[in-house]
Amino acid sequence: MLEEIQQPITAELERYKVLFRSSLQSDNELLAAALTHLTRKLGKLMRPTLVLLCAREGGQVTDEVLHAAAGLEMLHNASLVHDDVIDESNMRRGQRSVNALFDNKAAVLVGDFITSKALTEVAQTHHLEVVERIAQLGQTLADGELLQLNNTHSTVFSEQAYYEVITKKTAALFETCAFAGALLGGADSATIQRLERFAHLVGLCFQLRDDIFDFDESLNVGKPKGNDMQEGKLTLPVIHAVNNCSNARYHHLAMRVRSLEASRLEIQELVDFTVQSGGIAYAEAEMQRLRDEAFALLANLRDPAVAHSLALYLDYVVQRKL
Repeated sequence: MLEEIQQPITAELERYKVLFRSSLQSDNELLAAALTHLTRKLGKLMRPTLVLLCAREGGQVTDEVLHAAAGLEMLHNASLVHDDVIDESNMRRGQRSVNALFDNKAAVLVGDFITSKALTEVAQTHHLEVVERIAQLGQTLADGELLQLNNTHSTVFSEQAYYEVITKKTAALFETCAFAGALLGGADSATIQRLERFAHLVGLCFQLRDDIFDFDESLNVGKPKGNDMQEGKLTLPVIHAVNNCSNARYHHLAMRVRSLEASRLEIQELVDFTVQSGGIAYAEAEMQRLRDEAFALLANLRDPAVAHSLALYLDYVVQRKL
């Protein structure tokens, strides 16, 4: 499906890959090794693809669009490197994380370097509004991470707080990708706003799907079942399950998870309870609701090929297996 999604921008994506890899280089031996490790697997290019498709809807994929796509993907990668340090994660995209391969000190500095390179790329868009928006995105991503950390001290399991975190940690990046691509591509203000909202909803769906993955160990997603809970994170499925249960046992277990005191057996008990209590089904229904709203926004786009690709993109996010 990815090839079909990217069909309208195949040539532009190849140019993007060259730019991205050539920009992330260094003469420093340790830094060069870390950057080579990170760029060995470029992943599915979900965010650059969104930037380029939205630019195509606007009219054209310029060099400035490619620089914006590279800068946004670099900022995303830098945030992942820092997240792995915070979460003490050893794996990322099926390979060892930077902090596991080197150490936390090196990983923080690698993340800082990539952030700086991202700003260099964004500056080459020569568009102040894009630079300002992406600079704000960096603040938003950090704010989301801090909100998530702060939630670990709360005795309330709030869906609103959950959505606030994933809006800032995930949806904001997708939204900014659509904004930068559409604006630099020449779209009018109404189209930019429509694509921003579409991308925001896609981002929410993306995170919901990720959170649902955490309850199915049969999926090859590069992390064990219950990994979020092992890191003290309570996502929508378990929040819904606990809030709709009168048994104080599971509220107690959820608090132990948040305080990082839960044993593996207790985490497994809470995982099983979440599944059996309909938490996964609830999250799936929420994701479908968001998907339907996003799909409706694709009506009347200028370019039918882009509309088709964005519809496939949306369904890929919702239906993906890893």
